[in-house]
Amino acid sequence: MTVELPALPAHWGNSRVDRVASVNARIGWKALTAAEYQPQGFTFLSTPNIKGREIDFDNVNYITEFRYQESPELKLREGDVLLAKDGNTLGIVNLVKYLPRPATVNGSIAVIRPTGIDGAFLRYVLASRVTQAAINMLKGGMGVPHLFQWDINRLPVPVPPLEEQRRIADFLDVETARIDRLTQLRSRQAGLLEERFGLALDKAFENATYEPTRLKYLLAVKPRYGVLVPQYSDSGVRFIRVNDLLDLAGRADSLAKIPDELSSQYARTVTRPGDVLLSVVGTMGRSAVVPPQLAGANVARAVASLRTRHEVSPELLATWLTTPSFLRQASDVTGSDTAQPTLGMEDLSNFRLSWPVDERGRDELLLVTSTIRRHQRELTGVLEVQRRVLTERRQALITAAVTGQFDVSTASGRNVTDGVNA
Repeated sequence: MTVELPALPAHWGNSRVDRVASVNARIGWKALTAAEYQPQGFTFLSTPNIKGREIDFDNVNYITEFRYQESPELKLREGDVLLAKDGNTLGIVNLVKYLPRPATVNGSIAVIRPTGIDGAFLRYVLASRVTQAAINMLKGGMGVPHLFQWDINRLPVPVPPLEEQRRIADFLDVETARIDRLTQLRSRQAGLLEERFGLALDKAFENATYEPTRLKYLLAVKPRYGVLVPQYSDSGVRFIRVNDLLDLAGRADSLAKIPDELSSQYARTVTRPGDVLLSVVGTMGRSAVVPPQLAGANVARAVASLRTRHEVSPELLATWLTTPSFLRQASDVTGSDTAQPTLGMEDLSNFRLSWPVDERGRDELLLVTSTIRRHQRELTGVLEVQRRVLTERRQALITAAVTGQFDVSTASGRNVTDGVNA
């Protein structure tokens, strides 16, 4: 793999990771198992602990002193750079700014210890578009993404003078913190919008003229789980999973596939246009109506298939399945003590709701709820665009700063995030 840096300022050097730092990672687990974790002891960081802006030293696992001492090269120090080298989180990078207690890392994290470069600056180099593009190239060619030490050692590193490295890192600390705060605000706004529109949907279904009923009386057949253990194939029957419910029609051409003979064993969940699909394992409340182009597909075990009576609007039922009222009943049934709550089909069939008794009432309710959901999509879409722009600007700002595209001593992130070419 060859990765080229853009043209650097004349007084900067051009190096690579193994010339400015040491790289160490745990080779396997040395037979370490989760059963060895301790209630207290030596901090054992995993990838979730380094995903945030700061390293999370609170929600961690602990290991014994023996396990901590057996890999001295992985005993963390302030200034170490941590890089996720395995799985879907490949490329996440963070800096050990302080150590509240002795700590080490698991096999998914590489410890990069600067020897000829400022650690904070190196952290931003590894987070830049140049490095992340190289990592994504490696990720694309693997079933289980993995970054070998050989790859990490050869990642290119621009090397300005040490004092300039520190200025760049200080500048990026301030400006990325400002962008991160804005991103967090947009996420909070999205959550508040979801809550507001959820309450509006609940209120729409609380009409005094509607008839209290149970879900099973709106269905033509009992709800069904889908395929238990899928075997994926290059051709066969399209296969709908929980995440596909977020944009079912849009993902129709990119769905996974399972063999025809496997799908035929689950004939009762082969889809028809108008079927309502619902997530019932783990994440609750994602629903979608099967569009005509997905007739004959099948669904995962985590997705229930509901077929409505002819007078029941699938779109209206799919909307109710996203309401706080539905989610409260799901929570009451599944509880909150399990990491993977599963909604039983018999419980689902007996969920309570209010439903219009005549066609006019159903049409009016469908109009009201469709309007609410359209407004929600529009406002949520605006926030999502803003979050995406902020993420892109953050990455562009980091890349421009660590490759010398502007002088941070005279620049401010408030006026350089527009038009940055990186």
